[in-house]
Amino acid sequence: MAVFSPRKFSFSIIFLGLMTVLRSQAALDVHYYDRTCPEAEKIIRYTVLNASMHDAKAPARILRMFFHDCFIRGCDASVLLDSTPQNQAEKDGPPNISLRAFYVIDDAKTKLESACPKAVSCADIVAIAARDVVAMSGGPFWNVLKGRKDGRISKASETINLPAPTFNVSTLIQSFTKRRLGVKDLVALSGGHTLGFSHCSSFQARLHNFSSVQDIDPTMNPEFAETLKKKCPKPNKNGNAGQFLDSTASTFDNNYYKQLLAGKGVFGSDQALYSDYRTKWIVESFANDQSLFFKEFATSMVKLGNVGVMENGEVRLNCRVVN
Repeated sequence: MAVFSPRKFSFSIIFLGLMTVLRSQAALDVHYYDRTCPEAEKIIRYTVLNASMHDAKAPARILRMFFHDCFIRGCDASVLLDSTPQNQAEKDGPPNISLRAFYVIDDAKTKLESACPKAVSCADIVAIAARDVVAMSGGPFWNVLKGRKDGRISKASETINLPAPTFNVSTLIQSFTKRRLGVKDLVALSGGHTLGFSHCSSFQARLHNFSSVQDIDPTMNPEFAETLKKKCPKPNKNGNAGQFLDSTASTFDNNYYKQLLAGKGVFGSDQALYSDYRTKWIVESFANDQSLFFKEFATSMVKLGNVGVMENGEVRLNCRVVN
């Protein structure tokens, strides 16, 4: 189990000038809560830190939560809404079943409502928490632009629009382009897989009967494939079996890219980044220069945080239900 400490949480700040650039249409601002809830970031930070000390999977799940929220209806906390008898919400869509860190956001929201009622949106909590889990895991720190509002619509059927682990690079580029994110953003944000774990179901097709002529995906390192086969036999009766997406899965670093160079990407969509001329050079750049990866990841996270920001939403009192 990974251990997090307040000392490790003293960030190495990468200042990107984000306080004055990359404003969204909804006029997000680094200083949005300076008057209405000046302790907001501190409250969220220590809530996330405490959760991570007791749950080693929380950081990866919170980071993934931010991605999955922003990629559906924009960064509006729609992924946090509970299903109702009349509607199955995003969190119950197949790609989101394993998120399971909603309790961390609930805890932060409860504390924030006590400190400054009706001030901090659930969407901003998710954005700040995602930054904090990256920083506390050894990755970059960036200034989160704030002022998002919470959406009122959440549909499980829309999770089909999330990038899948089987996507090729062309499909990935199309998906990111729809969110006004470029090829460099695609490769940088994919580096978020440096934290995380996948169940066998997401990559097992690469290991058994991959094609009519090859049993294993030829882009996969043969020894790595045999290791995964032992963890994910066919048929696989262990629903919890799987593989960490990075050999240093509790540390945010550039090892994810080094694994791609070695043919050890777990997802087909990950390994494809090193097989396509449009993305290969970026993978190599990040594998060779961790500081460059950190800089570009922080920049891309700010851009992702601007996707679909609402001007006419609400500030939920409970992140699980609309007001």
